[in-house]
Amino acid sequence: MRRRFALHAVCGLALASMVVAAHAADIAAGKQKAELCIACHGEGGISQTENIPSLAGQPDLFIQWQLVFFRAGTRKNQQMQPIIEQLNNEDIRNLGAYFASLTPPKGKADDNPSLSRKGAQAAAGRRCAACHTDSYAGTKAVARVAGQRQEYLLKALHDYKSGVRSGGGMAAMADVAYSLSEEEIEALAHYLAHL
Repeated sequence: MRRRFALHAVCGLALASMVVAAHAADIAAGKQKAELCIACHGEGGISQTENIPSLAGQPDLFIQWQLVFFRAGTRKNQQMQPIIEQLNNEDIRNLGAYFASLTPPKGKADDNPSLSRKGAQAAAGRRCAACHTDSYAGTKAVARVAGQRQEYLLKALHDYKSGVRSGGGMAAMADVAYSLSEEEIEALAHYLAHL
């Protein structure tokens, strides 16, 4: 009886590992599919385009969820819609793994330390690290905001504050952003972009 149980347990584990392997992301396939993304999000996932976020180093699940939100129409963007319509679930998994594997952008030299101090105070006061981690590198389905483009961070915070942006974390982000003053938004975006 014990042998039979042990055999069933081993077979069950082998089957479970095959199922996981069948759904594992393919970084090389993600890199190939990311050719669609380079024009806007930049070579290596580092954007050089105003109001377009860098994707390099974003957490895998964050990328996946954002693509799902675009595909479902929860997030809207005219440039993203024709691209997202071409992606299936496997493409989304592969893109998430690919962008997560890239080296994230480095924050630029801080040209306004006083503004960064105000941003750090706003981040601490709003408990941003509770979700985005102490290094603001993000985790799981939460965005990496450290080193992100400053004008994109401004746009994202304004979109959350006004309710234009929805999707994962919307309630928490809307709650945080709604109470931010314009000065705090500018300081927070500056601080995070220079980390």
